[in-house]
Amino acid sequence: MGTVFAIKRYAIHDGPNIRTTIFFKGCPLSCWWCHNPEGLESAPAMIWNEERCVGCGECVEICPAGSLSAGESGISRDQELCVCCGRCQETCPALAHEATGWQMEVFEVMAEIKKDIPFYDQSGGGVTFSGGEPLSQPAFLLELLQACGELGIHRVVDTSAYADSQILAEIARQTDLFLIDLKHMDSEKHRLYTGVGNELILRNIEMLAGQGAAITVRIPLIEGVNSDEQNMYASAEFLSSLPGVKDIDILPYHDIAVGKYRKLARENRGISFTPLSKERVAECAEIFKKKKLKVQIGG
Repeated sequence: MGTVFAIKRYAIHDGPNIRTTIFFKGCPLSCWWCHNPEGLESAPAMIWNEERCVGCGECVEICPAGSLSAGESGISRDQELCVCCGRCQETCPALAHEATGWQMEVFEVMAEIKKDIPFYDQSGGGVTFSGGEPLSQPAFLLELLQACGELGIHRVVDTSAYADSQILAEIARQTDLFLIDLKHMDSEKHRLYTGVGNELILRNIEMLAGQGAAITVRIPLIEGVNSDEQNMYASAEFLSSLPGVKDIDILPYHDIAVGKYRKLARENRGISFTPLSKERVAECAEIFKKKKLKVQIGG
């Protein structure tokens, strides 16, 4: 059994062709620009959407734990009292309550995946395990990868590569493609913006490349964080030295997750970031192209 917070069908940006993406809860990093803040904590939680609430108060009356209360600013939830039973979500006529995760058994996830097999067969797609960080639930991930392999489904793991190297090596034997984020080559700056250093991540990328794993490296490009020429050249030098790493996805920062942070009542430390110009993004891409790396720029 594991904990997920979303299952996305007909995904076309999480690996090759048409895919089903399973989002795992829990992540050891805390990136300032995270687009899935609901996946950071490992435990499920309930949130309230102020914009949808009609003020009927039914959720307050039905809550068995007494975690909800109504005030001038709307509904308040005491997360320490909340047991995530979902009664408020079931009761709310305006769908103002949402679960940020739920537990599933392997067979339940596989039942969802099997529904999309015709799309994989037609497009050459498959399943992507993302997050959060899928390697934070290694046993659950491994069983799902093995089950997909038995059905001949293409398997992608979208990861930060911040994980025990032995576990990662075992996962690699059941993975057809890794999507790995490379956030910064300077470990102290990496720690500042993600909460962890990059030494383990770089070692794991080197290990996977040395073992012949298929890897696409994704670079979240953020002005004032990692888009300077020094970091771009260092990143290109590192990646071009690795066997088998040829594909680079550059992902310019955008503020698509602003609404999520508001619903979660979380601090959005990326709010001060501004998107790079197309010209600057193209300049960064050119640095990698000069190293004979194949570059794709995301939307």
